Amino acid sequence: MGIYVNPGNNAFEISRYSDIYVDKSMLISKLNTLYKTEKRFLCVSRPRRFGKSMAANMLAAYYSRGCDSAGLFSGLAVQEEKSFQAHLNRHNVIRLDVQRFLRSESELSSFIPEIERKVIAELLREFPECEGLDMCNRLDDALEQIFYQTGKGFIFILDEWDCVFRMAKEQRDMQKRYLDFLRSLFKGAEYAELVYMTGILPIKKYGEHSAINIFDEYSMTDPRGLWEYFGFTEEEVEAECRKRGVDYGEMQKWYDGYLLGGRHIYNPKSVADALTWKEFQSYWTGTETYEALKVYIDRNYDGLKESVIEMLGGGRCRINARKFQNDMTTFTSKDDVMALLIHLGYLTYDKYTGEAFIPNMEIMQEFLDAVDGPGWDGVTAALNRSEEL
Repeated sequence: MGIYVNPGNNAFEISRYSDIYVDKSMLISKLNTLYKTEKRFLCVSRPRRFGKSMAANMLAAYYSRGCDSAGLFSGLAVQEEKSFQAHLNRHNVIRLDVQRFLRSESELSSFIPEIERKVIAELLREFPECEGLDMCNRLDDALEQIFYQTGKGFIFILDEWDCVFRMAKEQRDMQKRYLDFLRSLFKGAEYAELVYMTGILPIKKYGEHSAINIFDEYSMTDPRGLWEYFGFTEEEVEAECRKRGVDYGEMQKWYDGYLLGGRHIYNPKSVADALTWKEFQSYWTGTETYEALKVYIDRNYDGLKESVIEMLGGGRCRINARKFQNDMTTFTSKDDVMALLIHLGYLTYDKYTGEAFIPNMEIMQEFLDAVDGPGWDGVTAALNRSEEL
């Protein structure tokens, strides 16, 4: 068992035996159908607090041959699937949380070699019989050598894959170097049996084309067949409310409203906090949320403030989300900023009408906090009058 190569199941064990645990194990069944197929490359993007890391930990616990997870999956829905036993702890897994290698901007120049160094060190311990492996190898070369000498491939699970684009927003050379690293690692790689990559942003685009075009994208604007794994469903939240004697109607008002493929999804972290503390309020993270949201609104691209006012009044705004370049700096219109806010979880998107809107009271509160200041006096006064009426 290693940290990065064939990791253990401790992280998933913590989630599995928590007081509030909602079974999302059928995601595994979906991925098993993609194993060793042309569709085996997935990039699943969703906001913070929407269970990205929990899903990554579950997948590592299931596939990794570095642990025995039969007990953790006992009683979960996936246990009844035909493919369950065939893949349970049978695979070589490389599990990376990219953010762990990027704790500050000072590590931007060294984090890719550091990833390679640490993973190769564990590969050397895991495959001592392989000839020609040493710390001078590039990671893709080392994996290729292992595959051709042993016939064993790898399942890759990458969490926070996009943190480079969030930390190095203006550093295009750094972004390109990182994308080149991922492309060399996965494109044409026979050793890659399944790749599950998750983060907040979809893969960077240049014009209309993805920078790494081998991946299928599952996002807040187009979740495809994975919508129910992006958060808690209505049925799941209602069941948890009944179990704990919590008002489902109030829960719905505060945390429902995210539309994914026409279905309603709840923010898992906020629901879990409301169930735990029996209080309905915004559980987003204070000043970080306020400042991030305020920055984008105050830029006022192409009349963005007017659109925010409309949405604060319960309205919707038509946008073209397809033009968004999937980064945090390339904005040519308010549509691009609003598309980013959808991926960050501040807005939701109706795929069938092409409209963006504020999903619920929790996010409404964050917007109200962001516009409570100079330049918005008329807005807050009007909103206050509306609330009184």
